[in-house]
Amino acid sequence: MPATSPAYSQDAALPYIGRFAPTPSGYLHFGSLLAALASYLDAHHRQGTWLVRMEDLDLPRNKRGAAEHILATLAAFGMHPQGEVWVQSERQLLYQQQIQALIDQGHAYYCDCSRSDLSPYQGIYPGTCRDRNLPPAKDHAVRIRTDNSVDGHYSFIDRLQGHYSQHLPSELGDFVIRRRDGIVAYQLAVVMDDIAQGVTDVVRGADLLDSTPRQLHLYALLGVRPPRYLHTPLVVRQQGEKLSKRLGSKPLDPALASVTLYKALAALYQAPPAELHGAPPAEQLAWGAAHWDPSRLPVTREILQDQLPAV
Repeated sequence: MPATSPAYSQDAALPYIGRFAPTPSGYLHFGSLLAALASYLDAHHRQGTWLVRMEDLDLPRNKRGAAEHILATLAAFGMHPQGEVWVQSERQLLYQQQIQALIDQGHAYYCDCSRSDLSPYQGIYPGTCRDRNLPPAKDHAVRIRTDNSVDGHYSFIDRLQGHYSQHLPSELGDFVIRRRDGIVAYQLAVVMDDIAQGVTDVVRGADLLDSTPRQLHLYALLGVRPPRYLHTPLVVRQQGEKLSKRLGSKPLDPALASVTLYKALAALYQAPPAELHGAPPAEQLAWGAAHWDPSRLPVTREILQDQLPAV
């Protein structure tokens, strides 16, 4: 199994398939609009397919009606998925079957370590349960081994951020693919879904850059070539907090779609012309797709909200 591949990317000849995968724990806000818009523009600029997937596995965090509200908001902003909207909670059996296969193959194992057990290790799992051969139990997590690759390094070339590398055994250790509460972890579900949907390009916020080596490890274990990646900078408040539902960022107002979409194009450093201000969303999206150039974005993980281009 290859551990290091600076050329991790899909075959450029494959038809482009991208996606936006929100979590329905709340309504869309300006930060999530930027993520949706970047993925939409990238797909349409390449004459590709743009999908939407609801990543709702953390059921206790889901907000009633949020999934429907997200789709309605995207539609108000002119962004319509080109295919069925997948819902992760409907794919639980597939995830569980894959987890069992990874356990049977010796790539994963049960773990009963608590947070207090792991607190001295500062986020790097020490391998406590790796060779304990714990039996299945509902309150046990499942971890994926990171010590069984050639040298543990996973590298890729991000289309904006450039070269990124992580040595999983020493920087993270064996990571969780099913939590102790039984919820399937994001890392496994997102890889399985992207494989199943044939996703060739992932455009998402730079807060997920650190997750990518874990996902590359899973792609290698599953024997599938990973997609190309583009991690766009997050817009953060002065205090360094990203715009988020948890921190009470204002939901998007569909009645202000034209004005807000223009601001989003500007916030993605696409320099929309003044005459586009207030134009219908479809017209703005058509211009954005035709002129999309992610290289205009600054090569950074975060941008202060008050330093965005003025409109």
